[in-house]
Formats: sequence, C-alpha cells, structure tokens
Amino acid sequence: MAKLVMFRTDTSLSCLSQHKFNRPSNNRFLNPSSSSSTSLLNSRSGISKVSCSIKEKENIADNKRVSSIVTGIRVDDEFGEEIVNGFEKLGLENLNWPPWKNVPQRYKLIGTTSLAFVICNMDKVNLSIAIIPMSHQFGWSSSMAGIVQSSFFWGYALSQLPGGWLSKIFGGRVILQFGVLVWSLATAIVPLVAGFMPGLVISRILVGIGEGVSPSAATDLIARLVPLEERSRAVSFVFGGLSVGSVLGLLLAPPLIESFGWGSVFYMFGMFGIVWFLGFQFVADDQPLTNSAPLSRSESNPGSKSWETSMAEFGGSLNVPWKSFFQSKAVWAMIYAHFCGSWGHYCCLSWLPTYFSEELNLNLTGAAWVSVLPPLASVVVTSFASQFADNLISNGVETTVVRKICQTIAFLSPAACMILSSVDLGLPPWEVVTILTGGIALSSFALSGLYCTHQDISPEYASILLGITNTVGAVPGIIGVALTGYLLDSTHSWSMSLFAPSIFFYLTGTIVWLAFASSKPQSFKKID
Repeated sequence: MAKLVMFRTDTSLSCLSQHKFNRPSNNRFLNPSSSSSTSLLNSRSGISKVSCSIKEKENIADNKRVSSIVTGIRVDDEFGEEIVNGFEKLGLENLNWPPWKNVPQRYKLIGTTSLAFVICNMDKVNLSIAIIPMSHQFGWSSSMAGIVQSSFFWGYALSQLPGGWLSKIFGGRVILQFGVLVWSLATAIVPLVAGFMPGLVISRILVGIGEGVSPSAATDLIARLVPLEERSRAVSFVFGGLSVGSVLGLLLAPPLIESFGWGSVFYMFGMFGIVWFLGFQFVADDQPLTNSAPLSRSESNPGSKSWETSMAEFGGSLNVPWKSFFQSKAVWAMIYAHFCGSWGHYCCLSWLPTYFSEELNLNLTGAAWVSVLPPLASVVVTSFASQFADNLISNGVETTVVRKICQTIAFLSPAACMILSSVDLGLPPWEVVTILTGGIALSSFALSGLYCTHQDISPEYASILLGITNTVGAVPGIIGVALTGYLLDSTHSWSMSLFAPSIFFYLTGTIVWLAFASSKPQSFKKID
C-alpha cells in the first residue's frame, strides 16, 4: 500500500529517480524503467543513468538544508515491510522548544512536584506571620489565634489516610493536582472570611486537607516512576521543596504585608498554586493516569530492574491489607519514628521564633531573620544527604543499613544540639543560634531515611503507608505545640517545655528505629 506524501516542487523527477528511488526492491510502484520515466533516462551499456542539470544539482543541495518539509513516498512492499526513502519530519523538530522537551518524563514530574511543595510550605507559614496584624485588627486573644493556627492540622491529620488510599486508586498525579487546587483556593479566600471565625477556621481546615493529601500523592508518584538507585535523591528533591517554601514564605511575607496589607499574602500565595495547577496540565500531559509500567533500573542497563515485582497491579484494587500493615514491626517503627520526628519539627517551627526573641534577647526583626536559617541550612543538607544515601546503595550497601544510618543522624543530631542549648554554658546568642540551626538542618537526613522506607518495603502501598504514618505524625502539630505553651506557662523554662520533650522523643525514636526498622520488600497479604 502506498501512502502519498508531497514532493518539493523545486526538484525534478529525474533527480528523484536517481537520488531517491534507486533502491532495488520488489515494489511495483517505483520502477525506474517504467514507461512514465523512460523519456528521462538514457540507456548506455545496459545501465540506466540520470541526466541532471546544474540547476537540478543546486536544487538538491538546497533541499538538504531544508528539514521542515516532508519529501519522498512511503511504500509498503508485498510482505508488509515499510520502505522509507528521503523522509524528514514535518514541523519544528530541530528547534529545542520548549526547553524541557527532551527531559525524561519522570524528571519533569519530580521537578513540578517539588515546586508544588515549595508553594505548600509558603501557604503553611504565611499565617504564622500574618496572624500578628490579623490579631490586632480583629482583637483576637492568644487562645483564639492558637485555634486559628491549629485548625490547619485538623484538616492535615484527617486527610492523610484518604489521600494515601485515593493516590493508590487514581494515581498520585491526579490527587496532587486536586490537593494543590484545594489548598490554593482556600488560601486565597482567607481575607474574605477572616472576619467570620467559623469561615476562617473552615478555610484553614481546607488548606490542611489539600496539603495533607500531597505527601501521599508525591510518595505514590515517586514509587511508580523512580528506580531504586535514584529514589533518595527524588524524595529529597521533592520534600526538600518544603524547606525552600519556608524560606521564601518567611522572606516574602513581611514586605508584602508592610506594602500591601496582610491580605496580599494570601491572594498572592494562593495565585501561585493556581498557576502551578494550570501549568501542570501541560507537563503531565504525556503521563498515563495509572503509571502502571515500571522503569528499568537504569536507562543504560535496560536488562536490570529497580524492583522485583511487577507494578502492573497498581491501578485497580480497592482491597487494602490493613491487618497485615499493623502486624509488621517495620510499619510500627515507621509510625513511631514519624511521630517523634514531627514532635521536634512542629514544636521548633512554632516556638523557635519566640525563643529567639525572648530567651536570646533578639528583637522581632532579628528573630524573623534567624528563623529563616534552619530551613535554609536544611536545603544544603538535604542535597548532601540524598547523594550520600544513593551512593551507599549504588556501592552495594544494604538499603536497610543506609536508611538506619540516615534516620539515626536525623534524630541524634538535633537531640545533641538541643542538649547543648538547654545547658547553661554561657554561650553568646549567635552561637546558640548556630548550634540549633545545625541540629535542625541535620534532621533533614530523615528524607533519605524514614521517608524512603515506605517505598522500599512496598511500592504498591507506599502512599497508604505514608498516609498512616503521617496521620500519627500530624498529632504533635495539634497537641505538641499546645503542650509546649502550657509547660512554658507552668515552668517558665524553655529547657523543660521545648527541648526536654523533643530530646526524649528523638532518643526513643532512635532506639525503636534501630531495633525494628527495615527496608526489605514486604508482601502484605490481603487477608482482611
């Protein structure tokens, strides 16, 4: 069967016969000795030759420089073999546009997911800054302001398990888009409902719900797309966006509030998320919803695989082996480790600015700038930790050992720094700031420890497992922050209220993790 494609109009048939269609074949459509072309051929010694003028040769040279027009005829021979001569693709294939056109699809999705997490934490920290002028405007007490801030964690905790389950069924890409859109719209309406307390609380709950489904969605996306030897870097790059978001939120919010009022922070940050949602439609256009096909272990070695089991089962099952999850010691180790890490993280995130201001005698401006240092340092540590973990795995170190090393660093480093900060050593304020900044930054090793383990033990149920552990991990955001304030009022001691509980959980979390954590793939049987 012949498929007609247009010729260049400046090339004669005689030259096409010689230069394009002189391949011998059993094709009946292209016979150079056919009657239609005999007038163009001169026979000498039984050999057909082509007479091309100088103008025709110039045309041929010009044609070689033109690649945007299709030439030739595509012909299928009698045996179904497709013969193509002189073809060029139609379009602008030689133009490298858009710039990310040749980037592998998984890298595009990982990059945009990390950007979503940047916006995520920008919308999380904006209220911690805007709450000050909002409290003055609406006459809120500290207790009322605390209710507004904690309402985020209500939605965050409630959405973890549903987010994990939905990510498994519909794919993390779909749920991530939903989460970003929900939290962005809920952020943008805050100035409109701020004068009505129930409406404000509901809007913050919606922000928590949108952000709550996102970690499970990202975990599902990484488990589906990223091979084992790249996983630490992928997880660190995606979740490292949270630290970048904290830095950007803390830096951008104050000047926006001073210049345009506190409402501008919610409008602008909410718009960032809506723009991301619209742009993500184009980036993810070529990715199947279920992403069921697994990647090879390495593009340079297509014969090896990243994991042993097929990922083709991802998209359909509604059965979740809950009982098998809670019969696993490794799962319980992840649950407790997530709780311990979140206690230190959320309490420090909420109370360190006040600690810097009061205990170290820094003014509010100094305390605000100092608060940027821990997340800023975490960006650097995250990059190093991911390379460190992936290099160990690539060099043959057992994955479980690597995860235990990274998580131990993530727990013991902030514990040691908090012990030094709580003991009265007569250190000047900036040395205490440096110690705490270093300890909190090193806790980012958890992104190459705990946060990779969900995918290590079960790529299929990674999103649900993270939903389980993150639900428990959200509890310190509700009770830990409030308990810290209560202990501070009772003891008037930062060491007893902020540092001592965090140190306790960091140390006990290390013991449980070293004893029971595992990254060996587990088959969770659906026996429920």
